[in-house]
Amino acid sequence: MSKTRQERDIERGVRVSTLELFFDLVFVFTLTQLTALLADELTVRGAIQITLMLGIVLWMYDGFAWLTNAIAPTSRLVRTLILIAMGGLLAIALSIPDAFGDAGWVFGLGYFVVNAVHTGLFIHAGGPGAAQAMLRLAPVNLTSATLVLVGGFLPGNWRYAAWALALLLDGVAPYVRPIGGFTISPAHFVERHGLLVIIALGESVVAIGVGAAGLELDLALVTVAALGLTLSYFMWWVYFGDGEAPAERALSAVPRERRALVAVRAYGYAHALLLLGIVVAAAGVKKVMGHAGDELKLAEAIALAGGLTLYLLGDVAFRLALGLGRLRFRIAGALVALATIPLGMVVAAGQLVALIVVLFVMFVVEAVAFGLDLRGRMPV
Repeated sequence: MSKTRQERDIERGVRVSTLELFFDLVFVFTLTQLTALLADELTVRGAIQITLMLGIVLWMYDGFAWLTNAIAPTSRLVRTLILIAMGGLLAIALSIPDAFGDAGWVFGLGYFVVNAVHTGLFIHAGGPGAAQAMLRLAPVNLTSATLVLVGGFLPGNWRYAAWALALLLDGVAPYVRPIGGFTISPAHFVERHGLLVIIALGESVVAIGVGAAGLELDLALVTVAALGLTLSYFMWWVYFGDGEAPAERALSAVPRERRALVAVRAYGYAHALLLLGIVVAAAGVKKVMGHAGDELKLAEAIALAGGLTLYLLGDVAFRLALGLGRLRFRIAGALVALATIPLGMVVAAGQLVALIVVLFVMFVVEAVAFGLDLRGRMPV
C-alpha cells in the first residue's frame, strides 16, 4: 500500500514540529482556565464541571496529536485548517469560566469547529488506512460534537447530561469502531505526549504565581511557593524519571494492528487522569499561597492530596497499558497521599511537605526493591 507524502515526512522526521508546539500553547490557556475555575469553586459541582470540560477538550486535543502523528503539517492547507482549529480551541478556553452559564454555546460551537476540522483533515489527508478508520469514527465524533453544541444551549442538568453523554461516546468509540487503520509513529507520539505533560506541569507552576499575585512577599510566601515548585518537580520525576525511551520501546513492540488501541489506553485514558490530577493539585497549591501556617478547609486539603493521588493513579494506568511495571509503590503512594488530608486541616505548609516526603520515600523504596541504581533513580 502506498503512503502519502505527509506519512513519509513523519517517518523521516519524527520530531514534534513548531506548529504543534504553537497549537499546544492554546491548550495551556485551557488548563489555566480550568485550574482557576476549580480554585474559585472547590465544590463537588466545580469538580464535575472541570472533569467534564477537561475530558471533552482533551479528547479532541489528543485527536490532533494523532492527526499530526500521521500527517506532517507541512502543506498550506493543513496549516490553515490547524489554525482554524486553534481558533475553536481558543474560543473553548475563553468560555470556560461561564461554560455552564451563558457561554455554553461558545464552548459547544468551538468544540464543533475543532471536531469538524479534525475529522475532515484525517479523511482528506490521512492516507487510505487512516481515512477509512476515520470514516468509521466520524459518525460518533460528529454525534459527540453535536451533543456538546446542543448541550451548550440547554439549561441546568440537561447540559451536564448532554456533555457527559458526549464524553462517554468519545470514550467507548475505540472499542465499538475499529481503529487499527490509524498510523502511530512511536517516537513522535511519545514525545508529543511527554510535551503535553510538561506543559500541564508548567501550568501548575503558573498557578503558584497567580496565587501569589497581590500578596505580601514575605518568607512564608516564598517558602510555600518553593514547596509548590518542589511538588511539581517531583510530579515531573514520577513521569519522566525513566526518560521516554522505555515508553517508546514498549509502544514500538506492540503489533501495528493493536498499536492504536494500546495508544488510546496509555495516552488517552491514562493521560486524562494525569492531567486531571495536575489541574486539581494546582488548584490546591493556589489556595495554599498566602496561608502557609493556616488551616486548610476540607475541600482545599482534598484538592492537594487528591490531585497527587489522581496523578499517581494515572501514571499507574499508563505503565499498566504499556507493560512498564513497577506499579505497587505508586499505588501505595497514591493511597498514602490521601492520608495527608488531616494534616492540611491543621497547617497548610505541613501538608505540602508531607506530600513531597511521600513521593521521595516512594522513589527510595522503589529503587531499593527493584535493585536500581539509587543515585540514578533519585530526583535530587
